Amino acid sequence: MMIPAKKILLSSLLSASIFALSPALTGLSAAVAAPAVAGLPDFADIVDRTGPGVVNIRTTERVKTGQPQAGADDEEMQEFFRRFFGVPMPRQQQPNTPNTPRPNPNRKGGSAQQEEVPRGVGSGFIISADGYIMTNAHVVEGASDVYVTLTDKREFKAKIIGSDTRTDVALLKIDGTSLPRLVIGDSDKIRAGEWVLAIGSPFGLENTVTAGIISAKARDTGDYLPLIQTDVAVNPGNSGGPLINLKGEVIGINSQIYSRSGGFMGISFAVPIDEALRVSDQLKASGRVTRGRIGVQIGEVTKDVAESLGLAKAQGALVQRIEPGGPAEKGGLEAGDIILKFNGVAIEKPSDLPRMVGGTKPGSRATVNIWRKGSARDIAVTVVEIEADKPAKVEEKKPKQEAAPNSLGLVVSDLSDAQKKELKVDSGVLVESAVGVAAAAGLRAGDVVQRLNDVDIKDSRQFNGLVAKLDPKKRAAVLVRRGDSSQFVPLRPSASGN
Repeated sequence: MMIPAKKILLSSLLSASIFALSPALTGLSAAVAAPAVAGLPDFADIVDRTGPGVVNIRTTERVKTGQPQAGADDEEMQEFFRRFFGVPMPRQQQPNTPNTPRPNPNRKGGSAQQEEVPRGVGSGFIISADGYIMTNAHVVEGASDVYVTLTDKREFKAKIIGSDTRTDVALLKIDGTSLPRLVIGDSDKIRAGEWVLAIGSPFGLENTVTAGIISAKARDTGDYLPLIQTDVAVNPGNSGGPLINLKGEVIGINSQIYSRSGGFMGISFAVPIDEALRVSDQLKASGRVTRGRIGVQIGEVTKDVAESLGLAKAQGALVQRIEPGGPAEKGGLEAGDIILKFNGVAIEKPSDLPRMVGGTKPGSRATVNIWRKGSARDIAVTVVEIEADKPAKVEEKKPKQEAAPNSLGLVVSDLSDAQKKELKVDSGVLVESAVGVAAAAGLRAGDVVQRLNDVDIKDSRQFNGLVAKLDPKKRAAVLVRRGDSSQFVPLRPSASGN
């Protein structure tokens, strides 16, 4: 085969260029192929510094003679069932904890005899040199007496200053001076993937160290605080112990695990130390925690509801129910409002609101920014102290004679004055039956339709007229009240309603 001279020359030049560049390419390749190797952290020095500040906590309970007594197995099992959904744990002998109950030395002759029996075990850590100790509320819940053992084997009887079940934080006090306290870190600065370790007494095995990483910074598992999720091995007895970063600082209190088997499965949760300190400060000052409330029941704002109501994105908290006579009702909030901001801070998801309101001092005035009928407005609400939640009363009405459903699959009727008074509504229509798209969305007889998109519903004639004009290509937001709660339900009209 004949090859043109130009191609032979070009080939020679390319070969020469490649050979000339090969040393440089080889060096570049070596540089790329040899990344810096990061060594694994050495926790030994951290454990040496922080270990003395971690304590073992055991609790006892006084019971009448002859009453069934709890042993070491029972105390572990109780903690499992109460917090970890688990199974009974192996029997563990604790220092200074006899298997047989001890008589109560304070009982008087002729009075009912009592015995002190083991109740539970856990962990804690010293936060001040004069003897204040932080732990979980569930560790000391229901205890008659609490005993704290230090790493040097000194044992103290502790006083419960206070506990808060909503955040699972408790504050104890022992009589001591110059105690080894732990350094408190900043849980707001943690990062997912950061190395952390836990020190505690799993199954009564004191000063056990486990390590892992932060899996997620703010996991929503409770109403009043986002928990730190880790893969650090945490088991019964670790509860109340510290979660420590590589600086040797406490960034959380180990509190919960997720488990299907009763043992550790790779997911554990810790109370952020910033929130725990806010709680402990209140417990130290007054023995209790006060939180604010405004008297609303809230729900999620879905993407379909946001689009139907003209919101730029799905955010905020949907007001489903207003407490009669509560701060929200007095301030002018209504079911169907979407709370976008509280005191100027945006509500990204519903769980943000109770935390913000709960952290507001009772008696103070707050500005609530809401979305109502296509526009935003501010409403002033006076925050009051939280109280026990009252269960919503759910009522249903028997359907009357059915008529042809409208394009949303609903048959409705007008509300009588007596029904309005009974249901505590000023307007709306009663759902007699639901089929098709309405039934598939969960609507049923007895529900009350209060609003269609941004229009308040006065009677069945108006409602059916509005439904007839709906665009079948778009979803409509229907505000439905059931019992004491209201919820927007997005429905797409169909020709037959089915």
